[in-house]
Amino acid sequence: MSPKNKKKLKIIRSKLDKLDNSLLSLIKYRTYLVKEVLKLKEFKKEIVDKKRIKFILKKIKMKSKTLNVDPKITNRIWKNMIWSYIDFERRNFKKK
Repeated sequence: MSPKNKKKLKIIRSKLDKLDNSLLSLIKYRTYLVKEVLKLKEFKKEIVDKKRIKFILKKIKMKSKTLNVDPKITNRIWKNMIWSYIDFERRNFKKK
């Protein structure tokens, strides 16, 4: 890699690091909201809402296409996030 490209790479990586920090703040806020939702659930079987999951994934797919973002990437990210939070809710359900 040329020195010029190394410098460009460093700048881009720095921007990615800043973006990652912003994403972490958003994840922290999302976790807070999930905790609030969990407080409302009375039974563990209420944790997984397949209709809601399907609705979210469909909505993300449409928004991804509109914004010209690869829907395969966003689908994978959202599925992983959804199931990570389902796991979080299951682990924290009795701790309310």
